[in-house]
Amino acid sequence: MQHSLFIAILVTAFTAATPAFAADEEIQVYMDEINPAGKVGLDVHVNYVADGNGSLAYVGAESPLHRWRITPEFSLGLGGGFELGAYLPVATIARDGSARALGAKARLKWLAPHRETGFFWGVNWELGRVARRLDENPWNSELKFIAGWHDDKWTLAANGNLGFKVSGPVPAPATFEIATKIGYKVTPGLTLGMESYNELGELRGFGPLSQTEHTTYLTADFAVGGFDVNAGIGKGYGSNADSTVLKFVVGVPLGN
Repeated sequence: MQHSLFIAILVTAFTAATPAFAADEEIQVYMDEINPAGKVGLDVHVNYVADGNGSLAYVGAESPLHRWRITPEFSLGLGGGFELGAYLPVATIARDGSARALGAKARLKWLAPHRETGFFWGVNWELGRVARRLDENPWNSELKFIAGWHDDKWTLAANGNLGFKVSGPVPAPATFEIATKIGYKVTPGLTLGMESYNELGELRGFGPLSQTEHTTYLTADFAVGGFDVNAGIGKGYGSNADSTVLKFVVGVPLGN
């Protein structure tokens, strides 16, 4: 019954009018991956806005159109279900070729004890500072609630993301996003699926879909040459200025 209810919630999230966000430094649904104690990991997040109107969210912002975002994410397993992470640096390559390091973020992730298959849940907290080109408020935080279920073939996962300003000159009420993932293992080395990122608006009062940002991606998860790759092509809807977005998360083997 618990699994049936969870699957129903996920199906509703995917089939609702998923008319998602201007490309962030990471476009990823958090699941049950975590480093063992003492192990260092590295994921490189890359995304590119291939099509859109290029409109600026505010004066002094960097246009997302034809911009690359490249962010290494280092992680360290702490044991007890905890993992420490650092996004360093949060970098962009603008459409004119200008490369900039525009900030850094730290995170702490915890996963409840779970088996290799079945239900899992946890929480992730982030705190970061970025330049004004990326946000009018330099200090921001996010609390991410993680839940999911998988077996030998299917993967289902959902994140509830609560974002809020820590410090900055511009009023910014807390916002909420739901990110979902469904995947089917076609072969031992290839999983195909869909990811959806849906902004609901301000926590104090959710907005209509036409005035919030949404993106749905067709995705492939595979391994090549020791690298684990999550690749996707997404379509933006609602108020999202990014119409077509390419995204990659590349797990780099460090051999530790």
